[in-house]
Amino acid sequence: MKMTPSKLNTFTMFKLPSAFLCGVRTKVLNEAQCITTVKHKWINQNPFKSMFWAVQGMAAEFSTGAIMITKIKNSGKKVSMLVTSNNATFTKKATGKITFVCNDGAKVDAALAEAIKTGEGQAFWMQSIGTNKDGVVVSTFNFEWSIKVKN
Repeated sequence: MKMTPSKLNTFTMFKLPSAFLCGVRTKVLNEAQCITTVKHKWINQNPFKSMFWAVQGMAAEFSTGAIMITKIKNSGKKVSMLVTSNNATFTKKATGKITFVCNDGAKVDAALAEAIKTGEGQAFWMQSIGTNKDGVVVSTFNFEWSIKVKN
């Protein structure tokens, strides 16, 4: 079964309800990238009338994790995945619709191939950049993912 944005949004509703309620949605998913969006609204705002940083983090992490989930599923192997570290930079107030783009599908391919070949865990960084409707970067998130093939 092919993973699609619609299936991922349903997954979010049942497995990540706080992200779903805050408005995190997957818009594009392919071999190279994942695009998620989240709209600033009352339920996800901070006291400064912009989007709470953790809501941005959910959308950013999901853009990296959705690629991982899809590629692991397509590998046919049982692979565990875990975020082991992360950092973020905030450059503008997040208001309106924020779009997070991760273009690191090739990094996942390389790490997954190495993990399957060697049986050893792999750690690597993925990045998701959030922009507003004008294309201005509001935040940049980096996630260190660790994967390991299960026996």
